[in-house]
Amino acid sequence: MNDRWSIDDVRGLAPDASSWKAARKTSAADAWQYAGLLPGEALVVWGEFRGSGDRSYTVAVHVDAEEAPAYKCSCPSRKTPCKHALGLLARWVGGELSETGEAPEWVGRWINRRAANRARRAVPDPARAEATRRERDRAVAEGLAELSLWLRDQVESGLSEVPGRDYAHWDRMAERLVDAKAAGAAALVSELPALARHRDWPTRVLERFAYLHLLAEAHRVREHLPDGLRAAVHTRAGVSTRTDEVLASGERTTDTWTVLARNETSDPATGVKSRRVWLRGRTHGRTVVTLAHAREPDALGPGPTPGTEIEAELALYPDRRRATEVSTGAPGPAPVPPGSTVAGALDNHAAQLAEDPWMHGSLAVLARVVPARRGEDWYLADRSGDALPLGTPGPWKLLAVTGGRPATVAGEWSPRDGFTPLTVWPQDAPAVPL
Repeated sequence: MNDRWSIDDVRGLAPDASSWKAARKTSAADAWQYAGLLPGEALVVWGEFRGSGDRSYTVAVHVDAEEAPAYKCSCPSRKTPCKHALGLLARWVGGELSETGEAPEWVGRWINRRAANRARRAVPDPARAEATRRERDRAVAEGLAELSLWLRDQVESGLSEVPGRDYAHWDRMAERLVDAKAAGAAALVSELPALARHRDWPTRVLERFAYLHLLAEAHRVREHLPDGLRAAVHTRAGVSTRTDEVLASGERTTDTWTVLARNETSDPATGVKSRRVWLRGRTHGRTVVTLAHAREPDALGPGPTPGTEIEAELALYPDRRRATEVSTGAPGPAPVPPGSTVAGALDNHAAQLAEDPWMHGSLAVLARVVPARRGEDWYLADRSGDALPLGTPGPWKLLAVTGGRPATVAGEWSPRDGFTPLTVWPQDAPAVPL
């Protein structure tokens, strides 16, 4: 058995259950004319699979400790990895493949091509990168210009037919924006059918039209915008900055960071798990959020615990609100963070909206607030009587932790969704994640 991989690791690579079931058959030793492995940190397993009739398939897998495996198979399957690659890996982890000093010529050619491609990626080409950036900006600009015309048509033709329109009406514009590399704008358009099903759909649809129009116009004059707003426009349009680019050239900041809150969500359509972790620097008071995404339920790991603090170096994205970890020390207990009044939290939210008008929500840390009920609705009220409406899941966990007494509460605030409590610091007690 290979000491770095197990059969469960191979099973986890299967694109679906049927592929893994088929792979168990292709892993039989008599199904292969030959198979072997080239050892090393980035080893290669290879073989020739006996297909039906006179057919056979050449299969190879490049197992790199620093990258995801790469696959090559001459079979016509569109699944990656295919059942033959999975079967070959199953034989490898089962200790059935012998090391060889040489491999067939086709394996060598494939490995050489991969090495050449990696070498090209490792050597930066400023001219090529600039040409790619200009082409991307041109495509996004053309897509958003079409979006402006489309929005004008929607408003001029009136909204009376909006609830009855099928998805194709919206999907065509969303697909055009995807083709234009403006995936962020495409996502805003693709949500319109769901908005049109609400009772107050005219308000919601017109609000979304206004957001999209503002985004298209801001992108048109992007060169004249302040740096922070221009970065927000690029992000909301869907011009993403890769993590490796941020780590290579992003602004870095080192501090003692208090973990204020953690929010984990799941997209039912894609199955992608997402986690937002909100951090506040003790020295400069900056609040940032780190993001993580994964499909496997346990792939995100436990994550940092709210109410602790860590020594960490972070690399900031261009909008200077999102960050990615560069290095992190061991966590320790953190004191109760300073909180604001409700009015202060709203002022802070308004200031952030000025820099990013498309922002969905912001983090707020409220001091000495209590759950309060008015009619059927619940609020979080401070000592002055100002209050924020509570969103899902309501006040019950908060009441259970605080007993209705004043506490410091950190959570995400959105005018549309209300205040979502994520962490509470009860009186004379450590933080409790909700």
